[in-house]
Amino acid sequence: MLPLVMYVLGGLLLIGAAIAAVTGVMIALLPQLLFGGLLLIVGLAIERWRYKPLLHTGPDPSWKDTGERFVDPGSGQLTAVYFDAQRGERHYIVIDGQPRSR
Repeated sequence: MLPLVMYVLGGLLLIGAAIAAVTGVMIALLPQLLFGGLLLIVGLAIERWRYKPLLHTGPDPSWKDTGERFVDPGSGQLTAVYFDAQRGERHYIVIDGQPRSR
């Protein structure tokens, strides 16, 4: 929900920048509106691309288990790391659905 709100806020900032550029009203705010809107939208897009969600389903048979295990700091769940050689990606799969005590 929060990323959606941030995308809307970034879009509103960009719309405000476009209005300021076209009308010439509050032209002093144009760089701040433009930079702020672009920063929010690009930052959220990179965050969605970079940080993969945890998968709760079993691994694909072609994925190789790397042997890495860790407790995900966000959910507290034990997570296994698998490598997909075809796509060159790592996948994070929850081993058990029970959050660990911290």
